Amino acid sequence: MDTVETSTTRQPQEWGRFKLSVIHTTPVTVGPLRDLAQQLMPGLRVINLVDDSILPELAENGGDVEAIAGRWRQYAHIAERQGADCILNACSSIGELCAAVQPEIAVPIVRIDEAMAEHAVRSAGTIGVAATLATTLGPTQRLLQQLAERLGREVRLVPEVISSAYERLLAGDRQGHDEVLAETLARMAGTADIVVLAQASMARAVEGLPPEERSRFLTSPAFGMGRVREQLSANRMN
Repeated sequence: MDTVETSTTRQPQEWGRFKLSVIHTTPVTVGPLRDLAQQLMPGLRVINLVDDSILPELAENGGDVEAIAGRWRQYAHIAERQGADCILNACSSIGELCAAVQPEIAVPIVRIDEAMAEHAVRSAGTIGVAATLATTLGPTQRLLQQLAERLGREVRLVPEVISSAYERLLAGDRQGHDEVLAETLARMAGTADIVVLAQASMARAVEGLPPEERSRFLTSPAFGMGRVREQLSANRMN
């Protein structure tokens, strides 16, 4: 289940004095993550850094993140100079850069899909991995395998790329994206204990599924923002 505790269920906190910087590779994730941040941490100041040239470059070079690593590193340093208390990397395709850059940055960098992957590994033996971008599939599978090894769990991954959904999203057909994705996800749920959606942009497709089926699918935004909340809560206590 990809639900996280909302701020109304705990003692009110002064989120307005914190600043979160979110590094995006598509404008599609800006609004949903901003809204989710306000839902979980009302008043939190959010700065968005968007570079929509990264994903097309990765598509052309076969997913070589080193080609854009220097650029992403600069964005992390910019976020720190802007006074961010936490940095959220919103793109799973380049999630592996977080660990490489973290030693250079004084504030925590949260990989949006890590908490989701941890939950999946703890909850299931057979995990479907759905992506609309081939470049995201590798990093997500590696993350799941690494966490499984760290947690001493055995998992079997069943990956699938739904490229036609991403093509519709690029064309501005969000409804078509959601419909194609929902159809594939329903089929994948029949062969896996749980299905991980590798990209934050895929999360909205789950909203159209029947409520009793949604718990079979894990999406990264709520988990990732929940991890941000944990980091800022720890910051508040220091």
